[in-house]
Amino acid sequence: MGKMGGSRHLKREATPEFWPIHRKKHVWALKPSPGPHPIERCIPLGIIVRDLLGFAKTMREAKKIIAQGKILVDGRIRCDEHFPVGLMDVLSIPEINAYYRVLPYEKGLILHKIDREEAEYKICRIEDKTTIDGGHIQLNLHDGRNIFIRSEDQSNPAGNIYKTLDTLKISLPDQSILEHLRLNLGMMAIIVDGENIGKYGFIKAIEEIEGQKRRRNLVTIEDEKGQAYQTILDYVFVIGDRTPRISLPKPVEETYAVS
Repeated sequence: MGKMGGSRHLKREATPEFWPIHRKKHVWALKPSPGPHPIERCIPLGIIVRDLLGFAKTMREAKKIIAQGKILVDGRIRCDEHFPVGLMDVLSIPEINAYYRVLPYEKGLILHKIDREEAEYKICRIEDKTTIDGGHIQLNLHDGRNIFIRSEDQSNPAGNIYKTLDTLKISLPDQSILEHLRLNLGMMAIIVDGENIGKYGFIKAIEEIEGQKRRRNLVTIEDEKGQAYQTILDYVFVIGDRTPRISLPKPVEETYAVS
């Protein structure tokens, strides 16, 4: 009988380059469980505790720390060392007053230190939306969660104001919508993939490419120093208007960079 399902194991040489682990010292690595983020865009909670935060020397120690239920991701206790932590997720350790947001940076992801007030919300991008029975709208966000928008008038659904690739500022953990940030010229955005990952600035131009899907449109982003970067729309993540809704890493700040 053939094997059913995917592999439960992951070799170190097959892990994403930005994971901070030695790829030749051992054979196997902790494989993220199926969840809100794919393997290539996340870090397992166990590796964060052991390798990024340095709270443990071995994975056995990391498992014991996580099993105590003192680490929260997006406001919810996570006791599985395999849990995938990815873009814009908020990692909280209230017992030691430590809070972090996962942000894109150079070749991968970092844990950027934030304050307790900022840890009460996150920014999510709308990847898709669907109309369900009764004319109500369901927004499908980048981290796997869905938000239901109830509509009283079926001919003019309330969810029509939300477009794909717009972003929402939502509260944690109840995911109430606090603010809607549209993908428009002049908005502040961060690049989440590609050669210019981690760069952020204001959207100066969006160029449609004939014959290509909207996500392949060419976007120009200009930072505060006047440096311009180009990427595709699919790699753009709106984070504010004239000011960002989240704190961002600076070169002089202490960050947990993933090598």
